[in-house]
Amino acid sequence: MFLVLKRSSTEKLPKKSPSTSEKSPKKQPKQTEKPKKNPKQKTKQTEKKKHQHDENIQPNKSTRPLDEVVVYPEIDFQIRELVADGNQVLIGPPRLTRFERARITGARSLQLSLGAPSLIAWTNEIRDTISLATAELDARILPISIRRVLPNGLYQDIPIDWMK
Repeated sequence: MFLVLKRSSTEKLPKKSPSTSEKSPKKQPKQTEKPKKNPKQKTKQTEKKKHQHDENIQPNKSTRPLDEVVVYPEIDFQIRELVADGNQVLIGPPRLTRFERARITGARSLQLSLGAPSLIAWTNEIRDTISLATAELDARILPISIRRVLPNGLYQDIPIDWMK
């Protein structure tokens, strides 16, 4: 975990103390100058004065009060399954997306690495669990279904063997 501290532009950094190996510069006499007025400081002071009347409003962030609650109307929908006629994919593309493919391959590879029996025979080309899981997915012998859900609550469970 990192902790980030931000300094304001008006805050001065601490001066380095000269080390013993470095030569310290000669001290110059102090000059008496009038302090310069910074126009940015003036605007910050006026902004603070504007928000002093309302303690619930934070300066420079938002004009909404902190205790304000925004309520949005809820959309009522029911979760319903779309039933396809035959082997028809109704939601999404008729093939596995790269995200579905990666999720299935990773989950099956984890199962195989933890001792699950493989569904195909090992060959010389297959040397690790990831390539074995990919080979099982390409052979379409995994008993896995994909659930594709729409925002309105409709979903379809699609077996792997329906995919192209």
